Amino acid sequence: MGRVYDEIDNTLRAFIEEQRLFFVATAPLDAAGHVNLSPKGLDTLRILGPREVAYLDYVGSGAETIGHLKENGRIVVMLCALYGAPKVVRLHGRGEVLEPGGAEYRRLRPLFPAHPAGRAIIRILVHRISEACGFGVPVHHFERQRSELVDWADGKGGDGLSRYQLTRNATSIDGLAAVTWLQPPDSSGEPSAD
Repeated sequence: MGRVYDEIDNTLRAFIEEQRLFFVATAPLDAAGHVNLSPKGLDTLRILGPREVAYLDYVGSGAETIGHLKENGRIVVMLCALYGAPKVVRLHGRGEVLEPGGAEYRRLRPLFPAHPAGRAIIRILVHRISEACGFGVPVHHFERQRSELVDWADGKGGDGLSRYQLTRNATSIDGLAAVTWLQPPDSSGEPSAD
Protein backbone atom coordinates (compact mmCIF):
# COMPACT_ATOMS: atom_id res chain seq x y z
CA MET A 1 0.00 0.00 0.00
CA GLY A 2 2.77 2.49 0.84
CA ARG A 3 5.31 3.88 -1.59
CA VAL A 4 8.38 6.12 -1.35
CA TYR A 5 9.24 8.40 -4.27
CA ASP A 6 12.61 9.78 -5.36
CA GLU A 7 11.01 13.08 -6.32
CA ILE A 8 7.72 14.85 -6.87
CA ASP A 9 6.80 13.44 -10.28
CA ASN A 10 3.99 14.67 -12.52
CA THR A 11 1.38 12.40 -10.89
CA LEU A 12 2.26 13.61 -7.39
CA ARG A 13 2.41 17.21 -8.60
CA ALA A 14 -1.12 16.93 -10.00
CA PHE A 15 -2.38 15.43 -6.73
CA ILE A 16 -0.69 18.08 -4.58
CA GLU A 17 -1.90 20.96 -6.72
CA GLU A 18 -5.47 19.64 -6.61
CA GLN A 19 -5.71 19.63 -2.80
CA ARG A 20 -7.35 22.60 -1.07
CA LEU A 21 -6.12 21.63 2.40
CA PHE A 22 -2.79 20.46 3.79
CA PHE A 23 -1.31 19.98 7.25
CA VAL A 24 2.07 21.02 8.62
CA ALA A 25 3.67 19.36 11.66
CA THR A 26 6.76 20.46 13.59
CA ALA A 27 8.18 19.94 17.06
CA PRO A 28 10.82 21.49 19.31
CA LEU A 29 13.92 19.55 20.32
CA ASP A 30 12.86 19.57 23.97
CA ALA A 31 10.73 16.46 24.57
CA ALA A 32 8.68 18.44 27.10
CA GLY A 33 7.77 20.97 24.39
CA HIS A 34 4.59 20.95 22.34
CA VAL A 35 4.26 19.19 18.99
CA ASN A 36 2.41 21.47 16.57
CA LEU A 37 0.02 20.46 13.78
CA SER A 38 -1.54 23.21 11.67
CA PRO A 39 -4.14 23.03 8.90
CA LYS A 40 -3.43 25.27 5.89
CA GLY A 41 -5.55 26.38 2.96
CA LEU A 42 -6.25 29.46 0.84
CA ASP A 43 -4.14 28.22 -2.11
CA THR A 44 -0.82 28.68 -0.32
CA LEU A 45 1.29 25.63 -1.26
CA ARG A 46 3.65 25.70 -4.26
CA ILE A 47 5.97 23.09 -5.77
CA LEU A 48 9.31 24.75 -6.53
CA GLY A 49 11.15 21.70 -7.82
CA PRO A 50 11.29 17.89 -7.70
CA ARG A 51 12.32 17.98 -4.01
CA GLU A 52 11.35 21.50 -2.95
CA VAL A 53 8.06 23.08 -1.90
CA ALA A 54 7.05 26.32 -0.20
CA TYR A 55 3.97 27.76 1.39
CA LEU A 56 2.88 31.26 2.34
CA ASP A 57 2.51 31.52 6.11
CA TYR A 58 -0.25 33.94 7.07
CA VAL A 59 -0.42 35.85 10.34
CA GLY A 60 -2.20 33.73 12.91
CA SER A 61 -2.73 33.30 16.62
CA GLY A 62 0.50 31.32 17.11
CA ALA A 63 3.93 31.04 15.54
CA GLU A 64 4.90 27.49 16.48
CA THR A 65 6.08 26.42 13.03
CA ILE A 66 8.39 29.42 12.74
CA GLY A 67 9.81 28.86 16.23
CA HIS A 68 10.40 25.16 15.64
CA LEU A 69 12.00 25.67 12.22
CA LYS A 70 14.35 28.33 13.56
CA GLU A 71 15.40 25.91 16.29
CA ASN A 72 15.77 22.64 14.36
CA GLY A 73 14.33 22.80 10.81
CA ARG A 74 12.29 19.57 11.02
CA ILE A 75 8.94 19.62 9.24
CA VAL A 76 6.44 17.36 7.52
CA VAL A 77 3.65 18.40 5.16
CA MET A 78 0.71 16.02 4.78
CA LEU A 79 -1.97 16.11 2.12
CA CYS A 80 -4.89 13.70 2.00
CA ALA A 81 -7.54 13.16 -0.62
CA LEU A 82 -10.89 14.24 0.79
CA TYR A 83 -12.67 13.22 -2.42
CA GLY A 84 -11.84 10.88 -5.29
CA ALA A 85 -9.46 7.97 -4.87
CA PRO A 86 -8.03 7.64 -1.34
CA LYS A 87 -4.43 8.81 -0.93
CA VAL A 88 -2.18 10.39 1.69
CA VAL A 89 1.10 12.08 0.71
CA ARG A 90 3.77 13.15 3.21
CA LEU A 91 6.69 15.43 2.44
CA HIS A 92 9.36 15.20 5.17
CA GLY A 93 12.13 17.74 5.04
CA ARG A 94 14.08 20.66 6.39
CA GLY A 95 12.20 23.93 6.53
CA GLU A 96 13.54 27.44 6.30
CA VAL A 97 11.74 30.64 7.31
CA LEU A 98 12.01 33.30 4.61
CA GLU A 99 11.34 36.65 6.24
CA PRO A 100 9.58 39.59 4.58
CA GLY A 101 12.11 41.98 3.15
CA GLY A 102 14.60 39.20 2.35
CA ALA A 103 15.65 38.56 -1.25
CA GLU A 104 14.23 35.02 -1.37
CA TYR A 105 10.94 36.12 0.16
CA ARG A 106 10.64 38.88 -2.46
CA ARG A 107 11.53 36.43 -5.26
CA LEU A 108 8.92 33.84 -4.22
CA ARG A 109 6.12 36.11 -2.96
CA PRO A 110 4.54 36.68 -6.43
CA LEU A 111 3.79 32.92 -6.61
CA PHE A 112 1.10 33.28 -3.92
CA PRO A 113 -2.22 35.13 -3.59
CA ALA A 114 -1.87 38.82 -2.72
CA HIS A 115 -4.33 38.75 0.20
CA PRO A 116 -4.10 38.42 3.08
CA ALA A 117 -0.55 39.61 3.69
CA GLY A 118 2.00 36.88 4.36
CA ARG A 119 3.93 36.69 7.62
CA ALA A 120 6.71 34.56 6.08
CA ILE A 121 7.31 31.99 3.38
CA ILE A 122 8.26 28.52 4.56
CA ARG A 123 10.55 26.80 2.05
CA ILE A 124 11.08 23.06 2.49
CA LEU A 125 13.86 20.95 1.04
CA VAL A 126 12.16 17.56 0.92
CA HIS A 127 14.25 14.47 1.76
CA ARG A 128 11.45 11.88 1.95
CA ILE A 129 8.33 11.69 -0.21
CA SER A 130 5.86 8.98 0.68
CA GLU A 131 2.37 7.88 -0.23
CA ALA A 132 -0.06 5.85 1.88
CA CYS A 133 -3.50 4.44 1.12
CA GLY A 134 -5.74 6.88 2.98
CA PHE A 135 -8.49 4.26 3.24
CA GLY A 136 -9.52 5.60 6.67
CA VAL A 137 -9.89 9.23 5.55
CA PRO A 138 -13.58 10.17 5.15
CA VAL A 139 -14.91 11.66 1.94
CA HIS A 140 -15.69 15.38 2.04
CA HIS A 141 -16.66 17.78 -0.70
CA PHE A 142 -15.22 21.25 -0.99
CA GLU A 143 -17.80 23.99 -0.55
CA ARG A 144 -15.77 27.21 -0.45
CA GLN A 145 -12.74 28.93 1.02
CA ARG A 146 -13.44 30.78 4.25
CA SER A 147 -13.20 34.57 4.08
CA GLU A 148 -12.64 35.19 7.80
CA LEU A 149 -8.81 35.28 7.69
CA VAL A 150 -8.73 37.66 4.74
CA ASP A 151 -11.41 39.86 6.34
CA TRP A 152 -9.61 39.85 9.71
CA ALA A 153 -6.24 40.77 8.16
CA ASP A 154 -7.78 43.48 5.97
CA GLY A 155 -9.55 44.92 9.00
CA LYS A 156 -6.30 45.12 10.97
CA GLY A 157 -4.31 46.70 8.15
CA GLY A 158 -0.53 46.55 7.85
CA ASP A 159 0.27 48.40 11.07
CA GLY A 160 -2.31 46.41 13.02
CA LEU A 161 -0.90 43.11 11.76
CA SER A 162 2.61 44.22 12.75
CA ARG A 163 1.44 45.15 16.25
CA TYR A 164 -0.40 41.82 16.53
CA GLN A 165 2.73 39.88 15.57
CA LEU A 166 4.87 41.80 18.04
CA THR A 167 2.53 40.88 20.89
CA ARG A 168 1.30 37.42 19.80
CA ASN A 169 3.94 35.92 17.46
CA ALA A 170 7.32 36.91 18.91
CA THR A 171 7.75 33.52 20.60
CA SER A 172 6.23 30.05 20.42
CA ILE A 173 4.17 28.68 23.30
CA ASP A 174 7.37 27.00 24.54
CA GLY A 175 9.30 30.29 24.44
CA LEU A 176 11.25 29.74 21.21
CA ALA A 177 12.03 32.86 19.17
CA ALA A 178 9.58 33.14 16.27
CA VAL A 179 8.69 36.43 14.53
CA THR A 180 11.87 38.39 15.24
CA TRP A 181 12.10 40.55 12.13
CA LEU A 182 9.74 43.26 13.36
CA GLN A 183 11.19 46.02 15.51
CA PRO A 184 9.40 47.28 18.62
CA PRO A 185 7.37 50.45 18.10
CA ASP A 186 9.29 53.67 17.59
CA SER A 187 8.45 56.86 19.48
CA SER A 188 5.28 57.22 17.40
CA GLY A 189 4.05 53.84 18.69
CA GLU A 190 4.20 52.22 15.25
CA PRO A 191 6.16 48.96 14.70
CA SER A 192 8.73 48.93 11.93
CA ALA A 193 10.23 46.13 9.84
CA ASP A 194 13.95 45.40 9.85
